[in-house]
Amino acid sequence: MALDDAGLDLLFRTARTPVAWNDRPVGHDTLRQLYDLVRLGPTSGNCCPARFVFLTTGDCRERLRPALSAGNVQPVMTAPVTVIVAHDPLFFDRMDRLNDVPGIRQWFAADVGLAEETAFRNGTLQGGYLIMAARALGLSVLPLSGFDAAMVEESFLSRQGWQANFLVSLGYTDGPLPTPRAPRLDFDDACVVV
Repeated sequence: MALDDAGLDLLFRTARTPVAWNDRPVGHDTLRQLYDLVRLGPTSGNCCPARFVFLTTGDCRERLRPALSAGNVQPVMTAPVTVIVAHDPLFFDRMDRLNDVPGIRQWFAADVGLAEETAFRNGTLQGGYLIMAARALGLSVLPLSGFDAAMVEESFLSRQGWQANFLVSLGYTDGPLPTPRAPRLDFDDACVVV
């Protein structure tokens, strides 16, 4: 069964990156519902390396401020929630719970390069699921890469040993944006069928 036009519009065709947020809060129940959708998306070997830190308070935003590039300060500081999309480089410590292939933990524990590549690739994939799940729940989504990852890791992730990938600000907006969508590449420019 495929999504109808309304679903495709919500996720892709009419979804836009917000330029401002309204005052509606994003509740903790919505964040749990969001993660419950994200965790169902496929990852290779069901490795599930992504980790998410939901920054919901003004104090947390202020701790994040020094790590942000100048152009990202205003949208992050005014967003109800900003998510640090990270990954656990030791994700394989949970593999025995997630995948019943004998010895799968050791595949990754014995090969640092494979573990790093798998964690980054699949953590990024799960970050994409976060974006789409948030849109499906009616949230507006602003993905951001302009920040100092080392500062974010020191301030928010050092206790867990997670590594920052990108940020996603979440909230609600009022109506469609007045500006047209930025151009995208056509099929023939971006795809090859062999």
